[in-house]
Amino acid sequence: MEYEFTLKYQLSGPQDIDALIERLAEAGCDDAVVGIGQPGRLALAFAREGATAQEALHSALADVRRALPQAQLIEASPDLVGLTDVAEVVGVSRQNMRKLMLTHPSTFPAPVHDGSLSLWHLADILAWMQARGTHAVVQAVFDVASSAMQVNVARAQERVGGASD
Repeated sequence: MEYEFTLKYQLSGPQDIDALIERLAEAGCDDAVVGIGQPGRLALAFAREGATAQEALHSALADVRRALPQAQLIEASPDLVGLTDVAEVVGVSRQNMRKLMLTHPSTFPAPVHDGSLSLWHLADILAWMQARGTHAVVQAVFDVASSAMQVNVARAQERVGGASD
């Protein structure tokens, strides 16, 4: 099955973009669209085959590590999302998502960041929607969102663990 996800990286120092793209392709990342918007940043939008979403995501991470060993993963997505992002994934309006959040305050997943921009793990909201049975959730999207969340949580734990050493 094909899974779509994005990996965002911080690069070390200036990069020759053509050489970077060539190294990525040689390492097996020829199934990704390469984006270099901000200096020192790299985004790879993958459409990768795998038996599972976790397998597809982890193989892409390994391929990028092989091509760019100094690059530091910033984020795997889809994971951290606002209500507008969730609405787009599920195919409803943002107002509908907000109404669901407000009318089910005791069961709607809590945001991981609550402020002027609140953020949720996409997998948490999709699991909640699946459990309610009122909105169709594409299983492949749920699977890749769950895998991306696991990668991001593990990365955050490594950072916290490394800071206390």
